[in-house]
Amino acid sequence: LKHPTLRPPSLPRPASAWPAPRAMAAAPAKPTLKSLLRKGDLLIAPGIFDGISLRLAEKVGFGALYMTGFGTVGSHLGLPDAGLASYRDMVERVRTFAGLASVPIICDADTGFGGLLNVEHTVKGYEAAGAAAIQIEDQEFPKKCGHTAGRRVIPMDEMVQKVKVAVEARTSPDFLIIARTDARTNLGLAEAIRRARAYADAGADILFVESPESEAEMEQIGRELGDKPLLVNCVEGGKTQLLSKQRYIELGYQLAIYPASAFLAMGKVLEHVYGELKAEGSTLRCRDSMADFKGFCVTMGFEHVWNFDKRHAPPPEACPESEAPEKKRRT
Repeated sequence: LKHPTLRPPSLPRPASAWPAPRAMAAAPAKPTLKSLLRKGDLLIAPGIFDGISLRLAEKVGFGALYMTGFGTVGSHLGLPDAGLASYRDMVERVRTFAGLASVPIICDADTGFGGLLNVEHTVKGYEAAGAAAIQIEDQEFPKKCGHTAGRRVIPMDEMVQKVKVAVEARTSPDFLIIARTDARTNLGLAEAIRRARAYADAGADILFVESPESEAEMEQIGRELGDKPLLVNCVEGGKTQLLSKQRYIELGYQLAIYPASAFLAMGKVLEHVYGELKAEGSTLRCRDSMADFKGFCVTMGFEHVWNFDKRHAPPPEACPESEAPEKKRRT
């Protein structure tokens, strides 16, 4: 006998009985970095190192961004760019930045974080996280920032193997491999150019000869390697002479990164504002050094929050009395 209060369990509804999901608007696809590189033009990628610098760079309208190792390690860990950040530290920053950006991001991966198996893992991880290109260098581990002292490089053949593994590991040819050599400082320009050519032959898409020390050296790099896209690293106060955009184009470069510009500017302004606040107990005298608060809210995406609240959040007067204990106590 059936129990009078129990009903047989209901059968699952057939799939056709469920309402069809509403079509989701697809996010516009990012352009590939490859599509932005052209002979006779210079793509400029400013350094970004956190969500604020990324949003500001996008607001200005840059077509590509560069995740700087120096800035990202300093911002995330408060440490020097000296091989102290791990693959996990960096790939999570790649994922965050790529998720925020609407333009391609070039991402620094140091030496690939180890040997050949590490390089394979790093390339797969950076590509899956949304990077448009990965930069791998031929320094010994632990690496150093390219415009500081104490850098040493691995044998060229070892780096050639790293480049080959990187090319093999990627899933899309639109994910570009940037091969950087740091040989110029200790081994001379001729050796740096020889290495860059070998890395190109191994499959690198973009060549990055770090720290040339004169305009004449940059001209030689362009003359001997200009059949491949070339990257110039523009560091204010670094070893390489800063030139105009047009001059870089004339020298044969197609991509210029400015990794330090933002954090050097930020560092100077912060030091000024913090100094005023400590000395005067107020920021009244340094308001001209600050962004407008309301405008900054818009830059950080608060317009979406405000519009969302207008559509979905109940107005305060619509809240039931049970949710207003202060009003009940007053009555």
